[in-house]
Amino acid sequence: MASAAFNDYVQSLEQVFDEVVATGSDDELFASGYLRGHFDLVVAQLELNDHASADAVLPSVHASVEQAKHELAPADMAHIQAMLNRLEAVAAQVA
Repeated sequence: MASAAFNDYVQSLEQVFDEVVATGSDDELFASGYLRGHFDLVVAQLELNDHASADAVLPSVHASVEQAKHELAPADMAHIQAMLNRLEAVAAQVA
Protein backbone atom coordinates (compact mmCIF):
# COMPACT_ATOMS: atom_id res chain seq x y z
CA MET A 1 0.00 0.00 0.00
CA ALA A 2 1.26 3.45 -0.90
CA SER A 3 2.19 5.85 1.86
CA ALA A 4 0.34 9.06 2.55
CA ALA A 5 3.42 11.01 1.44
CA PHE A 6 3.44 9.18 -1.90
CA ASN A 7 -0.28 9.82 -2.39
CA ASP A 8 0.16 13.52 -1.56
CA TYR A 9 3.04 13.76 -4.02
CA VAL A 10 1.02 12.09 -6.78
CA GLN A 11 -1.98 14.35 -6.09
CA SER A 12 0.23 17.44 -6.32
CA LEU A 13 1.41 16.37 -9.76
CA GLU A 14 -2.11 15.43 -10.84
CA GLN A 15 -3.15 19.02 -10.10
CA VAL A 16 -0.74 20.17 -12.82
CA PHE A 17 -2.59 18.00 -15.33
CA ASP A 18 -5.95 19.27 -14.07
CA GLU A 19 -4.85 22.90 -14.43
CA VAL A 20 -3.85 22.31 -18.05
CA VAL A 21 -7.28 20.82 -18.80
CA ALA A 22 -8.88 23.98 -17.40
CA THR A 23 -6.60 26.58 -18.98
CA GLY A 24 -4.25 24.97 -21.51
CA SER A 25 -3.82 25.54 -25.21
CA ASP A 26 -4.49 22.75 -27.70
CA ASP A 27 -0.80 21.81 -27.68
CA GLU A 28 -0.69 21.81 -23.89
CA LEU A 29 -3.82 19.66 -23.76
CA PHE A 30 -2.26 17.15 -26.14
CA ALA A 31 0.99 17.01 -24.15
CA SER A 32 -0.88 16.79 -20.86
CA GLY A 33 -3.12 13.97 -22.06
CA TYR A 34 -0.24 12.04 -23.56
CA LEU A 35 1.90 12.47 -20.48
CA ARG A 36 -0.99 11.72 -18.11
CA GLY A 37 -1.26 8.28 -19.67
CA HIS A 38 2.41 7.59 -18.98
CA PHE A 39 2.12 9.09 -15.50
CA ASP A 40 -0.92 7.02 -14.52
CA LEU A 41 0.68 3.83 -15.83
CA VAL A 42 3.91 4.49 -13.91
CA VAL A 43 2.08 5.27 -10.67
CA ALA A 44 -0.01 2.10 -10.99
CA GLN A 45 3.06 -0.03 -11.70
CA LEU A 46 4.94 1.42 -8.74
CA GLU A 47 1.99 0.73 -6.45
CA LEU A 48 1.50 -2.82 -7.75
CA ASN A 49 5.17 -3.65 -7.28
CA ASP A 50 5.29 -2.11 -3.79
CA HIS A 51 7.80 0.48 -5.01
CA ALA A 52 5.56 3.48 -4.39
CA SER A 53 8.23 6.12 -3.87
CA ALA A 54 7.99 9.76 -4.86
CA ASP A 55 11.63 9.58 -5.96
CA ALA A 56 10.74 6.93 -8.55
CA VAL A 57 7.79 8.65 -10.23
CA LEU A 58 9.34 11.23 -12.55
CA PRO A 59 12.41 9.16 -13.51
CA SER A 60 10.03 6.34 -14.43
CA VAL A 61 7.83 8.72 -16.43
CA HIS A 62 10.92 10.00 -18.26
CA ALA A 63 11.95 6.43 -19.07
CA SER A 64 8.46 5.59 -20.32
CA VAL A 65 8.34 8.65 -22.58
CA GLU A 66 11.86 7.94 -23.82
CA GLN A 67 10.80 4.46 -24.92
CA ALA A 68 7.85 5.87 -26.86
CA LYS A 69 9.36 9.07 -28.27
CA HIS A 70 9.80 7.52 -31.72
CA GLU A 71 5.98 7.77 -31.99
CA LEU A 72 6.07 11.56 -31.70
CA ALA A 73 6.87 14.42 -34.01
CA PRO A 74 9.66 16.70 -32.76
CA ALA A 75 7.18 19.53 -32.13
CA ASP A 76 5.00 17.24 -30.03
CA MET A 77 8.02 16.04 -28.09
CA ALA A 78 8.90 19.67 -27.34
CA HIS A 79 5.44 20.23 -25.84
CA ILE A 80 5.75 17.04 -23.80
CA GLN A 81 9.16 18.14 -22.53
CA ALA A 82 7.68 21.49 -21.50
CA MET A 83 5.00 19.64 -19.55
CA LEU A 84 7.63 17.43 -17.92
CA ASN A 85 9.47 20.60 -16.89
CA ARG A 86 6.27 21.89 -15.22
CA LEU A 87 5.90 18.61 -13.35
CA GLU A 88 9.52 18.74 -12.22
CA ALA A 89 9.07 22.29 -10.93
CA VAL A 90 6.06 21.24 -8.85
CA ALA A 91 7.86 18.11 -7.67
CA ALA A 92 10.78 20.22 -6.46
CA GLN A 93 8.41 22.35 -4.39
CA VAL A 94 6.62 19.35 -2.90
CA ALA A 95 9.76 17.40 -2.02
